[in-house]
Amino acid sequence: MKYSSNLSNLKNQFNIVDDKIVEIKEVIVHTFTLGDVEDPDLYAAEPLWKWQESEQGQWIMQHAVDQPIWHRMVDQVSYGYKYKITARLQARDYTYWALKWNTGS
Repeated sequence: MKYSSNLSNLKNQFNIVDDKIVEIKEVIVHTFTLGDVEDPDLYAAEPLWKWQESEQGQWIMQHAVDQPIWHRMVDQVSYGYKYKITARLQARDYTYWALKWNTGS
């Protein structure tokens, strides 16, 4: 997975795949929080790895258009950090993911 500090440009896009126009959706597929730690990325490695090895994580890694990206943000409420993993999915894969794993949050 790649790291990105920018989470403000989430939007739908259209790509051409096999001479067909395909809708691509960029979605947040997983979130978790960490407390106030000295090296948050070091402590985030375990939850990131566990998610990547889970059924949902493996499915996302196989079906994402590009490699998923993780984002780190300061959590103002807990004085810790919030992590979000985003992935770009084709519309049909997004529908499957939303029906199976999306909790609506």
